[in-house]
Amino acid sequence: MERRKLIGGPVKGLSVRKQCRLLKVNRSSLYYRPLGESPENLKIMELMDRHATTFPAEGVLSMVGMLAGKGYRVNHKRIRRLLRKMGHRTLYPRKYLSRAGMAEYKRPYLLRNLDIKNANQVWSIDITYIPMAKGFMYCTAIIDVYSRRVVGWGISNSLDAQHCVDVFEEAVRTHGRPEIINSDQGTQFTSHKWTKAVEGRKIKVSMDGKGRATDNRWIERFWRTLKYQYIYLNPARDGLELYENIRFYTGYYNGKKRHQTTGRIPKELYDESIQKQEEILTKDRAVLV
Repeated sequence: MERRKLIGGPVKGLSVRKQCRLLKVNRSSLYYRPLGESPENLKIMELMDRHATTFPAEGVLSMVGMLAGKGYRVNHKRIRRLLRKMGHRTLYPRKYLSRAGMAEYKRPYLLRNLDIKNANQVWSIDITYIPMAKGFMYCTAIIDVYSRRVVGWGISNSLDAQHCVDVFEEAVRTHGRPEIINSDQGTQFTSHKWTKAVEGRKIKVSMDGKGRATDNRWIERFWRTLKYQYIYLNPARDGLELYENIRFYTGYYNGKKRHQTTGRIPKELYDESIQKQEEILTKDRAVLV
């Protein structure tokens, strides 16, 4: 049976049961449209995101103190709920980095002391909260660690693991298969969907170690650059505008912005590395022939 949205509450003086009886609608086919966050909560979430981008090790009590200094009287329960909704995980040593029951999908950190010397050797993936003028969305992005090129990204209105898988598979279709892909131990990545999608393509899964705030630093630095240099300065009105904003900035970041660490434009360094690898493969094939 088709389910119908019940947008408001009962008409004054007329209960939902009576309304259904008059309209000959089965009550079980009704559901309330979930209410979004209040404007105040959206503002609080934006302030917390700005703060967490600069100070990722600060948790709930620090957020409460920071907001109190800005005139917001909030308690730790409210802040903890909003941080969960944002998908924010404080970066500090703790016993568990993901929900219980996901240990079977956790993988070791493979990048320690690894010499990363070419493109598509290591990718780094993460998902983050993105504020808009009204509301918010989540952005998943993948960066090639050697060149710092963003090889894939997408936006979603949920923290579902399938969205991360979709972004990953599109990046592989476009740029080829990496040797290793690294992530944190968030619930999107300590899941059957994620490990099956990656390992099914013969790609090694690497995950941040416990208490290691810098193991996935490449994508974290991209988030900070994206948010401070564009997102916060140009808040999107809706999802379509947000998509166009990220597409524009990612194009600039990949194709025009010189990266401070490498001193090179990410796309140029990536293409140069891929070309060298192809030349080596061609020579090896010629020797075998």
